[in-house]
Amino acid sequence: MSRRIPARESAAAAREALALILRAAPVQAAGSLAATIGLAGLPIATAWLTKLVIDRLAEAHGSITAPALALALTGLAATVLPGLGRYLHAQVGRATGVLATDRLFGAAERQVGLRRFEDPGFLDRLRLAQQGTTNFGVLVDGAGSTLQGTLTLVGFIGSLLFLSPTMTALVLVAGVPVLIAELRLSRMRAGMVWDNEQVHRREFFYSGLLTGVQAATEIRLFGIGPVLRARMMTERRRANEAERRMDLREFATQGALGALGAAVAGGGLWWAVTAARDGTLTVGDVVMFVAALTGIQNALNTLVTSIASTYGQLLGMTHYVAVARAEPDLASATETVPAPEPDVGIEFHDVWFRYSDDHPWVLGGVDLRVPRGRAVALVGLNGAGKSTLVKLLCRMYDPTRGRITWDGVDLRDIPPAELRGRISAVFQNHMNYDMTAAENIALGDPDSLDDRARIEAAAERAGIHEKLAALPRGYDTLLTRMFFSEADKEDPDTGVVLSGGQWQRLALARAFVRVGRELMILDEPSSGLDPQAEHEVHTRMREYREGRTSLLISHRLGAVRDADLIVVLDGGRIVEQGPHEELLDREGHYASLFRLQAAGYQEAK
Repeated sequence: MSRRIPARESAAAAREALALILRAAPVQAAGSLAATIGLAGLPIATAWLTKLVIDRLAEAHGSITAPALALALTGLAATVLPGLGRYLHAQVGRATGVLATDRLFGAAERQVGLRRFEDPGFLDRLRLAQQGTTNFGVLVDGAGSTLQGTLTLVGFIGSLLFLSPTMTALVLVAGVPVLIAELRLSRMRAGMVWDNEQVHRREFFYSGLLTGVQAATEIRLFGIGPVLRARMMTERRRANEAERRMDLREFATQGALGALGAAVAGGGLWWAVTAARDGTLTVGDVVMFVAALTGIQNALNTLVTSIASTYGQLLGMTHYVAVARAEPDLASATETVPAPEPDVGIEFHDVWFRYSDDHPWVLGGVDLRVPRGRAVALVGLNGAGKSTLVKLLCRMYDPTRGRITWDGVDLRDIPPAELRGRISAVFQNHMNYDMTAAENIALGDPDSLDDRARIEAAAERAGIHEKLAALPRGYDTLLTRMFFSEADKEDPDTGVVLSGGQWQRLALARAFVRVGRELMILDEPSSGLDPQAEHEVHTRMREYREGRTSLLISHRLGAVRDADLIVVLDGGRIVEQGPHEELLDREGHYASLFRLQAAGYQEAK
């Protein structure tokens, strides 16, 4: 069932679009309005002037110089105004699209956590809103055509009313069902686009797998390309079938309404010719009647089409309004942050968490203290809750129950930007940005983008400086080849692709460039490194985090044995905690895991 969009949402979209246009391009919008009004009046003026010239010629009295000159001027205006109108419409559309895009992504950035970006409905709206920002030119053209059609229609109705009130009423009555039907079709098409969005999202997922480099090796090795392609084409056919049904409905409706319009026009023409034969109308009146009838039908067609187009674009704008006005998924502190209690550290107080009421508990009753200046390691099997605990600490989510405090202050009472400004981190699934080497590091702290010495110091600490300095353009080398043509890809000056281990070191450098942070989170920071590089990186990190609060996550228990406190998670609960030697002596969960890993190395001997 297609989603029905309430009228109040459409009205809000119209107000938002108008506000954006007036803010982005007020002068061009005024010029566009003037050109539209001029274009609307031209066919009416032409029809009346033509009637006047023909009547004077037929009756052989009166000068035709003035009306003929006026006709020439309207012809000149008809040549100039359309081009001027298109130019101004395009300028308004581009300027408004830029402003709308900036505001849309600004609104997306206002989402404090991750919950919105894991909601398929929100992602569908965001995608449709992005499409809407690129279609402002279509919206402006549609609004201009609607205004032009309305003014032309009113002018010709007045002209036709002067000749025959009865025919005027008949033409208008025939036009009402056309307008209603087109609006209904536009609403149905907008609903179809909304319903198809999930289908297209699945199609894009499969096409991304088939064309991206990340899955290319497995696709070719396992021969799964045909399977993915078949699923992609199934989604494409499903979307096409929905569009075909919509096209067929539009064809049937518009064909029937077109036949009605043709019947009305034929009847009107028969009446005008008969009236002229009987002497009720002059030859000029007949010409005027035909021009008015044709003008009304053309204006109605233009009006119906433009209203349907504008209405469809406004329905798309409802997604923009929904995203732009969406409340943040997490509340932000607005009052003064309470005074901290020095040297208390970070504390989890009976923290429970699940992603929604329909999901199982990921964390259950976690009580933990991370002392200031100490290194705490989180270990456990996959799914134990380690990464979720880190997400809560970074306030990507709030606990479902319980609270987390930093020096005695609830994280919810600290502005998110201030909280995250205290943290530096390296995540296992770190980002590889298709940017230069320097930018890849500096994105850890945008204030360092113009500080090359600081960038190189971070790279040196991560053990990647020499590699980056030796690139074709040094730190200014692009670490991608996606922006160039196939012919350029063989030229190393156009971009270089790093190995997995080198990207891992670059992620470390991005964390190290965030100097002076209170907490360092290291989530599997050496997972992509060989043993020698891993030992070197851990040595560097140990030196860097000396005296700093650190939270370490690793499946390699040998990498965290020097932590001040090791916390073992199992099923979302803390089952053990203590220093390495103490946990070994307990012969518990940690000791079992550690000896299992150690045995693997001993067998390799």
